[in-house]
Amino acid sequence: MLKYNTFSITARCEKTNQFGIAVSTKVPAVGSLVPYARAGVGAIASQSFVNPYIGINGLNYLEEGLSAEEVMQRVVKEDPVPELRQFSIVDREGNSVAYTGDKCDTWHGHITGKNYAVAGNMLVGEATIQAMETSFKENKDLDFAERLIESLFAGQLAGGDKRGKQSAALYIVDTEAYPSVDLRVDEHEDPIVELKRIYQVAEKELFPFSHTLPTLKNPGGTVDLETSRKMGLLQDE
Repeated sequence: MLKYNTFSITARCEKTNQFGIAVSTKVPAVGSLVPYARAGVGAIASQSFVNPYIGINGLNYLEEGLSAEEVMQRVVKEDPVPELRQFSIVDREGNSVAYTGDKCDTWHGHITGKNYAVAGNMLVGEATIQAMETSFKENKDLDFAERLIESLFAGQLAGGDKRGKQSAALYIVDTEAYPSVDLRVDEHEDPIVELKRIYQVAEKELFPFSHTLPTLKNPGGTVDLETSRKMGLLQDE
């Protein structure tokens, strides 16, 4: 079994209705299997002895109209070894739940509140998730992505993964079937610092083009030649 002993925050932005997950661990590529989110539906982080189908099936159940609590009960019932799992769910109403199996490693636990759930296992201690919750609640003035990154920073400063640092990820959905933010640090000595740096680069070199992508309302997208030229992506003839 692949094991993501990690700490994460799963959340909904009360101002924009975006859903997102920020996560970090001492294993490569945490963004590949832990975060799951769907626009207008909800977000799920599946970790510890990770079961991707908790995220995949869980989002389907949320879309069918089940609440976060109902989805938690269903996926636990469907899993043959729930005692090894840890996951968090936030639904479209901002209701949150989390589950931590009693066979997760070392210190393990979770905290939930309106629009967020924080969870971790194999941590230095409870201070990690407490610091993440405090940061998220106190930084409502920040953009949602920055708020999630700062929460992750706070968790790392409070101890983080007992084994050290290696990867981090930020995944956010807005109104479309594709993510508005999908950034990953797969192997780095200080992955959350690197994640923040990459986010700042993306703010200048990637996100300005987000409005040009095809959408459900505008399937053809918009070609923004002026912005492309300003950023050096096109050259005048």
